Amino acid sequence: MRRTKEEADNTRTAILTAAELLFLKKGVSHTSLEQIARQAGVTRGAVYWHFQNKAHLFNEMLNQVRLPTEQMAKQISQCDPNNPIVGLRYLCTEVLLTVGSDERKRRILTILQRRCEFTADLREAEERHEAYINEFIDLCEQLFSQPSTAARLYAGITPRMAAISLHTMLLGLLSNWLRDPTLFDVALAGPMLDGLLRGIITDWDPSDACKNHP
Repeated sequence: MRRTKEEADNTRTAILTAAELLFLKKGVSHTSLEQIARQAGVTRGAVYWHFQNKAHLFNEMLNQVRLPTEQMAKQISQCDPNNPIVGLRYLCTEVLLTVGSDERKRRILTILQRRCEFTADLREAEERHEAYINEFIDLCEQLFSQPSTAARLYAGITPRMAAISLHTMLLGLLSNWLRDPTLFDVALAGPMLDGLLRGIITDWDPSDACKNHP
């Protein structure tokens, strides 16, 4: 009997969920596709029907929490096209707040940050992850390079430096919170990002960031 699209989607979802649970418990490198199939209650053939290999499965898992660069740019421009850093600050804050409230995103990002060793069989996944990071930094650099923003950067701080600093702080906050959620309240993510932005932008006013979003 031919499976319906709904049945195929349900099987795919079950495999992804099983992979998340096992990756979180055992680590990515110590989890096999056979173990994932057993956890999901499907055959190994069913796993290969949906995913070429473990690297493909791992990438598809990460895509559950990755926001495409085009979508990030759209969200930022919708916030305040005349002051894109306000939109960028809002987007970064939302990332942390969502991780604090969304169990699946928290689980997947914990795997990426704390349960993943990029071994040879995950080289493709590592390259895609690095490319995603670079795309985010490039987007931030473009925003800091806009004339209205670049003119407000402190002397000696280039748009590239500002972009890397923002990404580093976002990654640091995320990594530390996943390591120990009691370390700080994710609701303070916005004010902590404001502290960094004050050191980058001469006239950064946190109230601007709060006019349209809490």
